[in-house]
Amino acid sequence: ETTEMANREEAETQISELDLLSSMFPYEEEFTVTDQLAVAELKHYVEDESAEMPSSKVQFILNVKPEASNASMAEFSMACALPFKYPTVLPEITVRSSLLSRSQQIHLNSDLKSYLTENCSGEPCVLSAREWVKDHAAAYIDKELSSSVTTSDATQSEDITFTRLWIYSHHIYNKQKRKNIIDWAKELTLSGFCMPGKPGVVCVEGLQSSCEEFWSRVRKLTWKRILIRHREDVSLEGGGHAEIQKQRKFSTLEEKCFDAHGARGNHMDLGQLYRFLEEKGCADIFQMYFGVEGH
Repeated sequence: ETTEMANREEAETQISELDLLSSMFPYEEEFTVTDQLAVAELKHYVEDESAEMPSSKVQFILNVKPEASNASMAEFSMACALPFKYPTVLPEITVRSSLLSRSQQIHLNSDLKSYLTENCSGEPCVLSAREWVKDHAAAYIDKELSSSVTTSDATQSEDITFTRLWIYSHHIYNKQKRKNIIDWAKELTLSGFCMPGKPGVVCVEGLQSSCEEFWSRVRKLTWKRILIRHREDVSLEGGGHAEIQKQRKFSTLEEKCFDAHGARGNHMDLGQLYRFLEEKGCADIFQMYFGVEGH
């Protein structure tokens, strides 16, 4: 009985914190709940004694512009998920910014987690986390730069960059284009996948120079609309073949057809695409493509 009560208390705390956030940040560009269904389930759970525990966590995004004047260009997004036991346990928060390198992002997120672990267990702490990001995040953009500048140009040139491009197209039907995508990827030793249909999704990964060559060829073909939706770059210091293989999430480049049954044979089943990406450890990309959490 008592765990049941604790659960409802935690749920009530989550709802009041969400209400507070939406009154403090009324604009979508500052605060957006990405999963309205989870919030509705949570409210129902609090109001109705017989309601089941919600099936998914409340998730939302807070965008933060730091105070520092020199960082006026920077904007940080905090993707937050509240575990059911929150605030007894910490929220899951990932801070991102286009200006952060991967290692800077990892560094920032682990420091934020340490801060919350030391200062906020048991209390609602999303606002404290937001304040911390506002005060400290901009400093991470310049971190680690000084150390790499001192290494001479000779060693710099040996650094290899591994790149993964997530390309979005309005549609991919044309057989010749589909053949080109597969052939060029093979020729450039890129792995990934191509999902034809509408929309069309292509992911290629491998050496940065090869990915860029692939993109420059693909974009020259005629498309209604095609763009790089997201790009990942990992610097492999003097990395050889084995290092590159270790970074790959896909073994070869293959065409993946996730047919939506009953559709005109061209609309793909996005649920299957989501599960495929999830298997490959790329579920967060789904949201970048389609702006919603997958299920």
